[in-house]
Amino acid sequence: MHDRWLVLNPTSGTADHVDRVRSLAAERGYRVEETEAEGHAVELAAMAADHDVDVLGVAGGDGTLNEVVRGLVAADGLDDVTVGVVPTGTENLFATNVGITDVEQAFGILDVGERRRVDLGVADDTPFLISCVAGLTAEASISTSSELKERFGSLAFAITGVQEATDFDGLHIDFTAVSNGEERTWEGEVLGALVGNVRRFAREGGQANVEDGLLEVVVIEQMPPSRAVAEAAAHRVFGQETEHVHRFQASQVTFDALDDDPINFSIDGEPSRHDRLVLHDRPKTLSVCVGPGYDPDPNDE
Repeated sequence: MHDRWLVLNPTSGTADHVDRVRSLAAERGYRVEETEAEGHAVELAAMAADHDVDVLGVAGGDGTLNEVVRGLVAADGLDDVTVGVVPTGTENLFATNVGITDVEQAFGILDVGERRRVDLGVADDTPFLISCVAGLTAEASISTSSELKERFGSLAFAITGVQEATDFDGLHIDFTAVSNGEERTWEGEVLGALVGNVRRFAREGGQANVEDGLLEVVVIEQMPPSRAVAEAAAHRVFGQETEHVHRFQASQVTFDALDDDPINFSIDGEPSRHDRLVLHDRPKTLSVCVGPGYDPDPNDE
């Protein structure tokens, strides 16, 4: 019986990692299960949970990691399995935010690294680790092709974002956020609405507190492109509050479309369309391996 499995996506990122990952996994006695198609990692993770696996490595990108978490949720395996990410994807946002930067380091952390229980976001019934976004950012994420990501890496998202901005007319939403029993509402046209679990979008950006039971929320009002750039710089570079960018935390967030078209969302990079979407946080639900750069309580100020 193997108590350590590794789900390996052979096509993630630049697809040149398979031999190295297999070699490192074999040295440590991992049973390796290779994905064969989109969604296969969901099945493999559920199978690992059914086999009472203690540690489940994930060699892939953020999309593969999301599938694994969905599989563990489906198999009711979150209480028993510790997940360790081996970053071989295009952006590797989750790995970066929990202090894991390369393949060799990841295997070392799987062996002897610190384990933490972190929050898990849920969009209706879909779990997410990183973020759920709507508006221009979601349109760019959805429209970025695999070919473009292979050619340009994470820069591909910026390239697509510039292309999408010329045709984006704004997003009409009714938005409600709840925190500590208090309700905050917003209705109107926005460039984007961004909800982060492990990821923070405003001020200095980077890692959010992923153990506080709260989602990081940013709503960006519709405004001229030049103003949007100026306000983004003020938030990210100078940490300033600005007129059109609203930042707060919430335990639950609800989006309702104000027109006849459903809203396009990007949930951990995967497209999803909804007339209404309810997001909430499940505090300290997932056990993960973290690197030395992970901060359980990053400073928001």
